[in-house]
Amino acid sequence: MATHKGRLPALLTIVLLVFSFVPPLKAQQRADDEFGPVVRAYLGYLRNEQEVVDDRVSRREVSPTYYRHNSNRIKALRQMAIRLARETNNDYLPELEAVSAGEFGMLFGPQAPPTARLKVGEVFKNTFRFLGVVRSGEVFYLFARLDPYEQAEQTEKAVSSKAEPARPQQR
Repeated sequence: MATHKGRLPALLTIVLLVFSFVPPLKAQQRADDEFGPVVRAYLGYLRNEQEVVDDRVSRREVSPTYYRHNSNRIKALRQMAIRLARETNNDYLPELEAVSAGEFGMLFGPQAPPTARLKVGEVFKNTFRFLGVVRSGEVFYLFARLDPYEQAEQTEKAVSSKAEPARPQQR
């Protein structure tokens, strides 16, 4: 009987810990209900990505620094997705990319734009539209990948602006 008395407080502590995490998950799912199926699916995808990162760190497959960085990236993507969905009141999200200042080369190669000159709405390499900065433990720069039609339009604009020589003004 003495062994059961020692286990009861530990068991109660575990049960309380488990139940303390359940309400936030349900609250988060209820908050996601304000969105359509596409946005909800993307937010679910981000939850799954966080679970994968959590699992990998629990098995010591990744460093704590890697874990924090990727968790912060997932939070930044979530914040931007929710912001876009609420601002547009539309069940559509572009493909989102979140990079820190040191990761610009992954998107832009050696000709990466300087972070200080980024303007919201600006298009880079006819492929990425700058959406803004999100601070989620660290600073992330968020971009929307243009769909093929938008890319073609950007390319056409670039070609037509180069083809039209400047005309002298008539008086």
